[in-house]
Amino acid sequence: MTRGSFIRRLRCDQRGNTIVEFALTAPLFLIVLFGILDFSWQYFAKLELQGVVNAAARAATLEGNAISQTTLDNEVRRKVLNVFPQGEVTFTRKAYDSFGEVGDPEAFTDANSNGQYDSGECFEDVNGNSSWDADRGKTGNGGAEDVVLYTASLRMTRVLPVWKFLGQSQQSVLVATTVLRNQPYNAATSTKQVICS
Repeated sequence: MTRGSFIRRLRCDQRGNTIVEFALTAPLFLIVLFGILDFSWQYFAKLELQGVVNAAARAATLEGNAISQTTLDNEVRRKVLNVFPQGEVTFTRKAYDSFGEVGDPEAFTDANSNGQYDSGECFEDVNGNSSWDADRGKTGNGGAEDVVLYTASLRMTRVLPVWKFLGQSQQSVLVATTVLRNQPYNAATSTKQVICS
C-alpha cells in the first residue's frame, strides 16, 4: 500500500466523526442542560416560597396573629427549609394606611423646589419614627385595617455548577411578597404628625 492510497483511505474514513462531533458539541449541550435545570430549580423555589408566604400573610391578617408574628415566620421557615435545607429565610413587614401608599415616601414641603427632601424641610411623619423616610411604611404588622406588605427572602446556594460558566454568583436570593389588609379587629390609631426640623 502506497502512502498516497493510505491518505486517501484515511480521508474517506468517517468512523470517528461521531466522537469528534460529540467532543465539540457536548460542552455546549451540558451548559444548556444544566442552565435549564438550574433555572427550573430556582423557579420551583420561587413558587414554593410565594405559596408559603401567601398562606402566612392571610393568617397574619387575623386578630389572633396580630401581636406576635414569630409563629407564622417559623412556619414559613420550616416549610421552605423542608425543600431547601441549606437556605436562609428572612422576613420584613411594613404597614400602610391604604394600598395606594405602599412604597410611597412621606409627604414633605419642598422649600427649595429641588424635588427631594432636604434636612430642615417640614414633613408628615406617618410611621412615627421622627425622621423623613423614602418609604412611609411602619415596621411590623400594623394594626386593624392596615395594609401590610409581607416580604420573605430565601438565600440559597445553587446546586449545579452552571453559575461558574455564566459568570454568576453561587448564591441566589429569591424574594416573595404579598400585600393584604388586616381584619377590622379593633379601633385604628394614627401616629401622623407634621415635623419641621
